[in-house]
Amino acid sequence: MGGSKPELLVSPEGMRCAPGGIRMVSTYLSYDLINRDMKASISRVSQQGLVERQTKYYKENIGNVKSVDEFLDNYQLYSYAMDAFGLGEMTYAKAFMKKAMTEGIDKSDSFANKLSDPRYKAFVETFNFARYGDTATSLDKVKQAVVDKYIRQTVEEDAGNQNEGARLALYFERMASTIKTPFNILADKALLKVVQTALQIPAGTSMMDIDKQAEMLEKRLDVEDFKDPEKLKAFIGRFTALWEVTNGTSSANPTNAALTVLGASSGMGISANVLSAIQNLKMGGG
Repeated sequence: MGGSKPELLVSPEGMRCAPGGIRMVSTYLSYDLINRDMKASISRVSQQGLVERQTKYYKENIGNVKSVDEFLDNYQLYSYAMDAFGLGEMTYAKAFMKKAMTEGIDKSDSFANKLSDPRYKAFVETFNFARYGDTATSLDKVKQAVVDKYIRQTVEEDAGNQNEGARLALYFERMASTIKTPFNILADKALLKVVQTALQIPAGTSMMDIDKQAEMLEKRLDVEDFKDPEKLKAFIGRFTALWEVTNGTSSANPTNAALTVLGASSGMGISANVLSAIQNLKMGGG
């Protein structure tokens, strides 16, 4: 079993060819097939038994919640909402979320407004008890919009079950418009993984001072480019190509890798270490 790993070649159709003639879906093709038919992927996921039950419970019960404490105490509702915003890894941090939700976003110095990761502000703005009190959950943005986010997260999770690079590409494509500064990238380990891979930045640089990391990213990319669909597509293409080179994780079953879109809530989340560093160093605001 010794020796070097056999080289994998890329065919014109975007399929990787392993020794012995096994054809495997490339990361970009897996991402592109799901992304191009996202409506069908979302429809398929929404009909999955577990997702359907969780969604039904959320829709039927979220309107009964009248306060932050009631929301946090109902784990099924709270975890569904956290997963919908890609914050599933932080579900355990109830004190953290209570502080963010209690202070709201109407004051510039509120806790959520000081966090570099825009998902927290988006979450608090949606479940805005600070502004609307016991009527917060009656608003339309708390209902179907949250369900839509949850199902999209599930689509990405399933993609990751087959090809982590495809999941990262889908996530980056969805979140790109929210990236305003390098700190938004540094605050989210999934976004950072994509950028580090695409720019061939060693993962070890994450141990550097947070301001030095931001300075390095500013020199290597312009976040405004992510607003341009063509530039974003090119960046994702570069990421998927380099992911293939460094990871070689294509699935041996093309159908599984690109067409089966089922799963649970996204595990994409914020790095606790980076979050702590950003809180300590960047609490002065945006």
